[in-house]
Amino acid sequence: MIRIATRNSALAKAQAGQVAELLGGAGLVEVASDGEVGDKGRFVRGVERVLLDGDAEIGVHSAKDVPAEMAEGLAIAAVPAREDPADVWIGGGESLDDVPEGARVGTASLRRRAQLLAARPDLEVSELHGNVDTRLRKLGEGELDAIVLAAAGLRRLGREGEASFALPSEAMIPAAGQGALVLQVRACDDASREAAAAVGEERALRELTAERAVVAILEATCATPIGVHARVEGEALAVDAFVGLPDGSEWIRDRVEGEAAEPAAAGALLAERLLAAGAREILDLAEPL
Repeated sequence: MIRIATRNSALAKAQAGQVAELLGGAGLVEVASDGEVGDKGRFVRGVERVLLDGDAEIGVHSAKDVPAEMAEGLAIAAVPAREDPADVWIGGGESLDDVPEGARVGTASLRRRAQLLAARPDLEVSELHGNVDTRLRKLGEGELDAIVLAAAGLRRLGREGEASFALPSEAMIPAAGQGALVLQVRACDDASREAAAAVGEERALRELTAERAVVAILEATCATPIGVHARVEGEALAVDAFVGLPDGSEWIRDRVEGEAAEPAAAGALLAERLLAAGAREILDLAEPL
């Protein structure tokens, strides 16, 4: 039986369980996060170590957690059909314009912070870490007026009803890979690569490829205030991006359209346009924050 390596959080196990079903059955090898809070690399290191040690054949990750440069000897074998990549607001209001002035919003994401403050500079954005249950509990205890989470995570946990409204891409471009899962294998393991590829979707892979191309060229990390979202429609591909300061005082948005068969090229073009518009200077300013 194929063994799937996954983090031991509720969301990670739910995601791995879905992949196991797609594969027609698989065993789960649970791995604790490897690192400190705030270090998003901890979400992938333990799973990658299990793969490299040969204790599992496929690793399942949230695509937005996988850095542009992966551990040597590993490869992305497939991306299953993507969930909704949007961010959602949980709290009072029916739209971002409808949220009361000065509302206290919790998020650990500089990307979300930057875009929230770019749209609504009156908001009080607080740093909020923890899994989905922890964040929802803190909201319920009245520490915050609202929180922002990924729609995909709520849906995979069966808690999509918690969302008040989805944030439109005009106000909140998702993180690269948000809503997508990555199936990772040892580069030399052809059998596991073939098994994973059988449950992958070409559209999702193309979208992720375009988004990761932008991230790689901008040398962004999981903590960089950048949003990238690609959408394949037939033979066409559109890629949107946001780069901004965490305080919302300065930002760049851009969009390119290209061919779905050439996702890396579209992502590279968008990244070069962002750099020409001053993205490097913004990201250099954002780094110490």
